[in-house]
Amino acid sequence: MPHPPVSSGAGTRERVARPPGYEAKLIIALFITWGLVFLDRMAPLFLGPFLAKDLHLNPGQIGAISAALSLAWGLSAFFFGMVSDRFGRRIVLLPSVFLLSVLSWVTGVVGTFAQMVVVRAGMGVCEGPAANLLVAIPSEEAPPEHRGRDVGFVQSAAGLVGLAVAPVLVTQIAAHMGWRPAFYIIAIPGIIMGLILTFFLREPAKFESAERQRPDYREVFRHRNMWLAMLGTVGFTTWLLVLDTFAPLYLTQVDGMAPTTMGFVMTFIGLSGFLWGFGVPWISDRIGRKVALFIFSIASLLVPLSMLVVHSPTPLSILGLVLAAGQGLAPLLMVVVPSETVAPTVVGAAVGITLLCGELFGSTGLTYLAGILANHYGLSVTMWVATGGAALVALATAFMKETLPAQRSEKSAASR
Repeated sequence: MPHPPVSSGAGTRERVARPPGYEAKLIIALFITWGLVFLDRMAPLFLGPFLAKDLHLNPGQIGAISAALSLAWGLSAFFFGMVSDRFGRRIVLLPSVFLLSVLSWVTGVVGTFAQMVVVRAGMGVCEGPAANLLVAIPSEEAPPEHRGRDVGFVQSAAGLVGLAVAPVLVTQIAAHMGWRPAFYIIAIPGIIMGLILTFFLREPAKFESAERQRPDYREVFRHRNMWLAMLGTVGFTTWLLVLDTFAPLYLTQVDGMAPTTMGFVMTFIGLSGFLWGFGVPWISDRIGRKVALFIFSIASLLVPLSMLVVHSPTPLSILGLVLAAGQGLAPLLMVVVPSETVAPTVVGAAVGITLLCGELFGSTGLTYLAGILANHYGLSVTMWVATGGAALVALATAFMKETLPAQRSEKSAASR
């Protein structure tokens, strides 16, 4: 039975009949694809020691490779988000998935630092729109009562595949076969998922309407919630990238843990990212976006703080598993709140601008600043920067307007 039309943001989003089980199959396909995108993104970081030895790279060059991808990711997410608002999701998403898989393979043949920067920047150009649309599509297809759950589940693949599975997978391949075959192998699943999506994915209903409105991109910047979502996304990406980049160094160099023990702690944090990645948005479907964002941003800031005061791996692993809810903030800040705030015609641009802000200021700027501060004041300062990132999410959330459709409807009815 088809869902009735539902209100979304500043316009009305039509819902059309889909084949039985389409929504569930769609979410699973997008989950796998998003996990592969994040695997491709994180692989060079986990293979850093192998790359450094073979290509004679210093830590600054490893960071530059990551920064090139992040900057290209953010810019392309915004630009191609606007393109997809105009011409449709499939025409942007499908080429992106195929091209990023090809470039993952090409990464395995590069021989110099300059070549690596160019190839990984190209990866960012492809991964930005893929990351944007892989979460924008479920936000458009899901009914309001399932929107947080569906978007959160898709984005939680970053924690499971990119942060929990990827470190073990790519380093084991590199240890037994070399780092180049690692990139060849991880390119294959992306090609397969691209083919599956080609034959399975349908355009969201608004692109099937003959009377579809032309996007007005100024709409994105007219809402207070959009500015706060951008600010919150900067805080989230700072928390995530600073923690993932510097916690391994802090635990090994300051706390004196063995690398294998450190890996144990970080795996639990990655597993928490997967569990909370869909748990937080699912909870927000019931208690509201604003309350969920505030509660779990406070929980997330306790993770880097705990590393400053707890120095035993077992308690840190337990605390990380329980408190590292930051991955659950991402789908709400980057996708759900923007898509429930703006008109349906500009959802792609709205998601893209939050990704751009996060990549430009959080993943690139503040993470780089944390490294500079660490050079002058020690690695402990990076944990304070990560804490500040989560605190910024809480601050931005405090000034947000609730966007959960059910709660907005109740307030509207009460005000009449």
